[in-house]
Amino acid sequence: MTHVVVLGAGRVGAVMARDLAPDFKVTVADRSEEALAHVKGWGLATRQADLGSPEGVKAAVADADLVVGAVPGFMGFATAKAVLEAGRTLIDISFFDEDCFELDALAKAQNLTAIVDVGVAPGCGNIILGDTARQIDKVTRFECLVGGLPVVRTWPYEYKAGFSPIDVIEEYTRPARYVKDGRTVTFPALSEPELLDFAGVGTLESFNTDGLRSVIKTFPGVPDMKEKTLRYPGHIEKMRMLRESGFFSKEPRLVNGQKVVPLDLTTALLFPLWKFKEGEADLTVMRVTVEGEKDGQPIRRVAEVLDHYDPATQTTSMARTTGFTCTAAVRLHAAGKFNRKGICPPEYLGLEAGCWDFMKAELAKRGVVYREVAG
Repeated sequence: MTHVVVLGAGRVGAVMARDLAPDFKVTVADRSEEALAHVKGWGLATRQADLGSPEGVKAAVADADLVVGAVPGFMGFATAKAVLEAGRTLIDISFFDEDCFELDALAKAQNLTAIVDVGVAPGCGNIILGDTARQIDKVTRFECLVGGLPVVRTWPYEYKAGFSPIDVIEEYTRPARYVKDGRTVTFPALSEPELLDFAGVGTLESFNTDGLRSVIKTFPGVPDMKEKTLRYPGHIEKMRMLRESGFFSKEPRLVNGQKVVPLDLTTALLFPLWKFKEGEADLTVMRVTVEGEKDGQPIRRVAEVLDHYDPATQTTSMARTTGFTCTAAVRLHAAGKFNRKGICPPEYLGLEAGCWDFMKAELAKRGVVYREVAG
């Protein structure tokens, strides 16, 4: 049986491990004894490992046939590099800032497949783009709108973090790269707010975040592409106030004779407020629009998903939509349906016939249903 080592026993990593367990031998590696105890309660094998060092990562994956990466974004690139240096296939959801293609030569030299960014967004949005591009003559516009939210809005932030909270802060500070009129342009995060309506949710506000990532390179001929994050109205202004006041700064400040990193203080105060309580329901909403031409006629494809917390398994929607996309990619690769070597962002999956249909079916089996809507 294929041995899968999941790096990271957090909210999403644990869910992926449990989903893979019926079909694979699964071991979960993490530094946290508390996190490992949680997944051990599900009957999964665990190993304590220092995933913050290349040596620790390599030791953790030494007996793996395939590795699933689920570490926080700031650790993602170094972890992926260590996995590839260890000669292991990688399927990863880490939202790291570095250019994934910097690892392409390493992956190809090792004759390895490394599927990266294969979550909900980036992830399924990219796959839908690739799947559409494969079937039409040219793509002229791509837009992905996505957000994870608590079902019940509570003051003051009306927000809870469905994935690593420190990665949420990165979304609010990292400049957002778009493609406009054929040129890559950069906007501040949280800029260009728009109010949009979504069936089953209501009115949400969208804002710029750096979610295009690899498609800027892999689809250089598309003149207009953007990705925006969704929150309940009013959230943007709160986050902008914190950011512009310096609360997200990583530069130490002298306070009463002590050096204090503002971001450390902010996260200590914010993250408990952003933590979902046990049994608290969340939702994930996404709308992907791809426009183009086929046989001289305009084409417009719109795909949407609205997913909710699963009380039966106590699994958050963000863990479901992100984690089950990744586990579908694991099954896709294990079934021999995608074996491209090198760094493979999710749009590469969409560019190969049958891959999105396979993954969409796997997601639907778990209640995550993507539907085509009228354009």
